[in-house]
Amino acid sequence: MGNTINQRQSLASKIDALSETELEEVLDYVSMIESSRRSMGATTVFEEELLTTLADAHENRRARQAFEWESVRRKAERRASVRAS
Repeated sequence: MGNTINQRQSLASKIDALSETELEEVLDYVSMIESSRRSMGATTVFEEELLTTLADAHENRRARQAFEWESVRRKAERRASVRAS
């Protein structure tokens, strides 16, 4: 944490030494970083909503059900073969 404070103090002193034009360029760069961060956050929310929608889709529910039935069938076959042996 102490290192972060030193970095912030160093950045503040460097910003104080900038000209107005350089300061505008820094602010533009910070705006680009912020908008990039926001768009990544929105993408994550969109992806989560998409995954939720797909998981709730009728075909996926049926596929999960078929997979579960197949798992139960395989277990029953294994048990039956063990008992037969």
